[in-house]
Amino acid sequence: MVRPRKNRMVQVDPRAVYFKPRGIPLMDLEEVTLTMDELEAMRLADLLGLGHEEAGGRMGVSRATFGRIIQNARKIVADALVNGKAVLVEGGTYERADGPGPCRRCGADWEDPGDTDSLDCPACRGPGQDRRGG
Repeated sequence: MVRPRKNRMVQVDPRAVYFKPRGIPLMDLEEVTLTMDELEAMRLADLLGLGHEEAGGRMGVSRATFGRIIQNARKIVADALVNGKAVLVEGGTYERADGPGPCRRCGADWEDPGDTDSLDCPACRGPGQDRRGG
């Protein structure tokens, strides 16, 4: 029996959930789906430049699981770009992480840092916050 998937922590809130090649009517396009957790993996690894260990920690998964998520996400996006497909961002096995919370390392709690991408604990400068959402 297959073990059920563990929810992945997702902090991304995409401003757009549908992307398509310009000049081609939607009805003529093939569509691929990128899940919310795959989008989050791309944000952490490709946009913020985090390593698999740290990014996996932020998503609440192992380094190996993060590696599989990011590999699949990149394959989906490459397929869409190379083959002119539309990309729909939806679904996945995830839980919304509503920003910083108690640090797992020192227990300190702090407010949302706003527009900053750094989610390090201001008390101990550790990256280990518990972001399971409210």
